[in-house]
Order: sequence, then structure tokens, then C-alpha cells
Amino acid sequence: MARITRKELKTDNFALEVEHTVTFFEEHQALIIRYGALALALIVLIVGYVMYSGRQHSKRQEVLARAIQIQEAPVGPPTPGQVARSFPTQELKEQTALKAFSDVQSLYPGTTEGQIATYYLGAIYADQGKLAEAEKNFKEVSDKADEKYGSLAKLSLAAIYFSDGRAAQGEALLRDLIAHPTSFVSKEQASITLARYLAPKNPAEARKLLEPLRAMPGAIGQSAITAYAELPAQ
Repeated sequence: MARITRKELKTDNFALEVEHTVTFFEEHQALIIRYGALALALIVLIVGYVMYSGRQHSKRQEVLARAIQIQEAPVGPPTPGQVARSFPTQELKEQTALKAFSDVQSLYPGTTEGQIATYYLGAIYADQGKLAEAEKNFKEVSDKADEKYGSLAKLSLAAIYFSDGRAAQGEALLRDLIAHPTSFVSKEQASITLARYLAPKNPAEARKLLEPLRAMPGAIGQSAITAYAELPAQ
């Protein structure tokens, strides 16, 4: 199947937009603290892909964009002047979104759009507490997608592994991201994420990860300082 590459697009607008979006969300570390890796990676995909799809017009991108619109639709009665579709219940919205993303996944396997749809499926299942289904979809992206999308999937898989007691697997994934950063998941982001997960049981190792990052300028340094301040006292 065809894939979107830098050569084909001359400049990969989606990748560029996501890089900018990652920077924006790194400057709002409260979101990282509040929602964790799953939500952060999903927000990056939402904003990056919506920006990107506004510049591209293939059938695959249009189908995926419609699925994203469903996922982002409000729940509840429509308000006066509201243009976007709304859903009466969260359950109906999730069912509709799962169907839409599953259609993209089955229609366009092996494409960028299929990879993103598979990631969204994992995120929806994770929000529903269906971690086995979430893991299955994130694992598929991790194994089959290119390194950018694969890195996002690994970040989300690590969150699942730490949440259900497989800390060693989660740590291994994050250390792999530290050793092999991408434009979507930086070495510093992976290091701070790992430090937060390690902090309760291994604060010394968390401190070791955060120490060199505290002096960095900008959002990374601020995030490291915040995480360092939250570590248990020695």
C-alpha cells in the first residue's frame, strides 16, 4: 500500500505540524501531569493531523478527518449556533467513533491514515478501561508503523504496562525511546515520563534521569524541575 513519505510530499507537513504541536504541549506540562502519556500523544495526533489534513485532500485523509471529527464532537444537546455534530451520550459517540476508525483501519491498512486510525482505536479502548484491546492496537502501531507513529504507540504502551503491574516492560519501552528518540517523542520527554513512573518505588533512579534536564532552557527544564520537586524526600 502507498505510504506518505517526505519524498512524495517534498515536505512532510503532518510531521512538521506535529513537531510544532509537541513543542506547544511541552510548554503546557500541566497537561502531561494531569492526563499522562496516552492523552498527550492523542492530543498531538489530533492537532497535528487536523492541521495537516487541511492542506491535503486525498480520499484517505478525508475519511480519517471525518473519523477524528466524530471523536472530537461534543456530547449533549446542541447549543444555539452550533455547527459541529453532537451526540446525546458518550457511549453512542464512542461506538460511532470506533466504527469510523475501524473502517479506516480496514480500508487503508499499511498507510499513514491506517496507522493513525489504529492508534485512535487504542486510545478509545484505553479510555473505556479495555486495556487488552488498547494494548493490541498500540502494539500493532508499535510493530508495523514507521518510527514516528511507533514511538507514540510505545509511549502509550508504557502507560498501560505501568498501570497493570508490568513495570519492567514499561521501563524497557521508555528506555528504548530514550535511546532512539523521534520527532514525535524526544529523548527528554521519554526521560521525564520514565522518571515520573519510577518516582514512587525508585526515586534515586528518577532523580538521576531528571538531574541533567533541570538546567535545560524552556519547557523541558521546567518540566524536569517540576517532576524533580515532586520526588519523595531522600
